[in-house]
Amino acid sequence: MREGFGTKTRFKSVAWGLVLLANLCFGASGDTNRYEFRAAHDPDGIGKIYMGREIAQVMGHQGADWLERPERELEEQPDKMVGLLGIKPGQVLADIGAGTGYMSRRLALNTGRGGKVLAVDIQPEMLDLLRQNMASAGISNVVPVLGTESDPKLPENAVDLVLMVDVYHEFDFPYEMMSNICRALKPKGRVVFVEFRAEDPNVPIKPLHKMSEKQVRKEMSTFPLRWIFSNETLPRQHVLFFEKTP
Repeated sequence: MREGFGTKTRFKSVAWGLVLLANLCFGASGDTNRYEFRAAHDPDGIGKIYMGREIAQVMGHQGADWLERPERELEEQPDKMVGLLGIKPGQVLADIGAGTGYMSRRLALNTGRGGKVLAVDIQPEMLDLLRQNMASAGISNVVPVLGTESDPKLPENAVDLVLMVDVYHEFDFPYEMMSNICRALKPKGRVVFVEFRAEDPNVPIKPLHKMSEKQVRKEMSTFPLRWIFSNETLPRQHVLFFEKTP
């Protein structure tokens, strides 16, 4: 519920209608068997189930200020997290659900002027805020990318590392998104999930906005991705690393 990866905030009274509409639209293009739809569901979810997990509601651009709240430094230790990624100067990075650019600007500083950060969001309003923030910070190597709910619109075989901070659990079409992300990765490129730990009841986040390592690894098992390791040193989140396989 973090990086603004949604077209708008869903309201409980219309959530089920939107889910059914998504089902009908997606069914016209092919496979609906990956997803289950429930009329009775968690109020923090959308009633759409993927591999046993209900997909969480998203946060709209109206909540952009929350992304930049000062408390994030203590609660999430973003600079420490970026330091765990092993970024090298000149790499091409993708920040999925970039929102206001809170993580993108940190990635940009680590990859340097010779590198590039593809900052993906599906809300034009978020990308407008991101552009303003990058200009204010004097950062020129962040490229805003307007994606869709099923495609981040990344170039094929071009990205060294894809970062998703507290956003994967909100993807309306997780299978389609990850398929396109895998196509964008270079050979041995990495995907990194940062998610609030569902295993820890003391993490003060709503259950649908947390993910267990077991669930993330289960969902990635259908893709050409190999789990490498997990880091548990952040106060509230896992950092889960996967590598693209041949």
